[in-house]
Amino acid sequence: MADLRTIKIDGMEIEVDPNLTLIQACEQAGIEIPRFCYHERLSIAGNCRMCLVEVVGGPPKPAASCAMQVKDLRPGPEGAPSEIRTNSPMVKKAREGVMEFLLINHPLDCPICDQGGECDLQDQAMAYGVDFSRYREPKRAAEELNLGPLVETHMTRCISCTRCVRFTSEVAGISQMGQTGRGEDSEITSYLNQTLASNLQGNIIDLCPVGALVSKPYAFTARPWELSKTETIDVMDALGSNIRVDTKGREVMRILPRNHDGVNEEWISDKTRFVWDGLRRQRLDKPYLRENGKLRPATWPEALAAAARAMQGRKVAGLVGDLASVEAAFSLKTLVKGLGGKVECRTDGARLPAGNRSAYIGNATIADVDGAASIVLIGTNPRDEAPVLNSRIRKAWIHGAQVTVIGEAVDLTYDYDHAGTDRAALAALLDTAEASEKPGVVIVGQGALREADGEAVLAHAQALAETTGARLLVLHSAASRVGAMDVGAVTEGGLTAAIDGAEVIFNLGADEVEIAAGATVIYQGSHGDRGAHRADIILPAACYTEEMGLFVNTEGRPQLALRANFAPGEAKENWAILRALSAEVGQTLPWDSLPQLRRKLVEAVPHLARVDQIVESEWQRLPMRDLGRASFVNPIRDFYLTNPIARCSPLMAELSRMAAARVAPALAAE
Repeated sequence: MADLRTIKIDGMEIEVDPNLTLIQACEQAGIEIPRFCYHERLSIAGNCRMCLVEVVGGPPKPAASCAMQVKDLRPGPEGAPSEIRTNSPMVKKAREGVMEFLLINHPLDCPICDQGGECDLQDQAMAYGVDFSRYREPKRAAEELNLGPLVETHMTRCISCTRCVRFTSEVAGISQMGQTGRGEDSEITSYLNQTLASNLQGNIIDLCPVGALVSKPYAFTARPWELSKTETIDVMDALGSNIRVDTKGREVMRILPRNHDGVNEEWISDKTRFVWDGLRRQRLDKPYLRENGKLRPATWPEALAAAARAMQGRKVAGLVGDLASVEAAFSLKTLVKGLGGKVECRTDGARLPAGNRSAYIGNATIADVDGAASIVLIGTNPRDEAPVLNSRIRKAWIHGAQVTVIGEAVDLTYDYDHAGTDRAALAALLDTAEASEKPGVVIVGQGALREADGEAVLAHAQALAETTGARLLVLHSAASRVGAMDVGAVTEGGLTAAIDGAEVIFNLGADEVEIAAGATVIYQGSHGDRGAHRADIILPAACYTEEMGLFVNTEGRPQLALRANFAPGEAKENWAILRALSAEVGQTLPWDSLPQLRRKLVEAVPHLARVDQIVESEWQRLPMRDLGRASFVNPIRDFYLTNPIARCSPLMAELSRMAAARVAPALAAE
């Protein structure tokens, strides 16, 4: 770290890193500098001029604090610390002038602007603007852009801060947006009127400091002050992105990202942000029983009694779905194993070794990707499996990381060395691997672990990480998987062994599993998806925004999801349904409330008490076995339709159709 340098900000002396910009130094001193174009996670543009400060002893004009570093400051007389003023008459006049310029062409339509109430321009005009303008010319107009079904544009409000252009090109890795023209004729536009082909595009809505880019599905549905805001965790992938769910009454109106530097920074994927319209459709809001081949509505006592009769004295298997909380998985495991049955969470057939935590999560953190000099991707497409993680890999690549891919050749938004598509490529890479002093990360996807030789692939990935001195990250595709593995919801031999010979299958939201005819199926879930169609008894449950629960993300970090709204109709929380059923079956679970359940859970798995902390697992090498000959196949074929909530979302269906159309071969005109 560079030697610290003492500077004066508004008469207060502070020691800062000389490589910081003045705006960062002011933030360290607790002084807020207004800005529009500056964003700490994007490159510096320096074009809005709102962050002007006075540098004492410098030029007789204000300086842009986002584009000037502390080391560029001249020392004061006789070696005195350099001085910056953020509230002098020069700065006040400059900021008022900049605000006057920004409002020359900006339409004053705040009452109908969707950004009203949480608009940076509105807030800063109140703080730094004046109550008159010297300009009387007509305001400029601009054509609207069609960026697709997610982002609505009002380009007359645009102040050319270029945040959206920098985000799409630097973080999302697409090149459809740019700025053309100069001066009064400059405008943000899209290349050949293309829509945005990225699953991170919704983040430009948050970045836009005015109402030029707003959420198309959310537009004109609510005002920010009408919404109840709940900080919780996303379950659309296994990254565990931190989100805020905004509700109006019982309805979820929008989902926004929360900042967490160790997980998702401040980005979320489009599926995370816009899947909320699927939360209210095709919901299971009452129990059902199948009679004469048809489902009929039933009461809770009827449904629980029927489920208990089906389970008593018979061979039971429990399946844990991709969206289940740790509490639900633990309750199901305790109940089914108490009945002498088997439980399995690896419903996709992944050969993850039970009991070896270092093998099913690895020893790398998500943040390790940022500083990695080399990244090896094995059987994974992080652009679809974890888009926010893919943006971190892209950031590492921009900073010089060497990326190697073994598996399908797909567009990851960055360049990589394609070492091959099959197991032979992995073996060859391990044979030529050498130790490196620079940090590296090996990332193994679930697509690499689903074949019969999945454990052998994982052992080779561990060996590759050891040989090169890298760290291993197992990238899961299901939010529930690591937590369910932690509580032991697994069966020796995997899914086939768990359901083999089972007379009753208790399906806890596992909608991706095809269950053959013959067994009685009890389905507990939130949506009328594949699992409900196969079910003989349906127990309606809350979804992830409607109950409190723990989720352990792909790096092994337990995080707490909070309830934002209530389940519809007669649907109940997952743990409560299992507790009520256990009493009917005669295997009463030893808890009556969520705190009691959590106490039992922490007794069984102590590290789950350490919320938002990563617990180091003892490194255990898997024995080396022979690899098969199959090629690696990525686990996700359609990013937008991976779970029941997404499949019930009309917006996700439209995005899926558009994505398929983009890759379809063009037809020549006759």
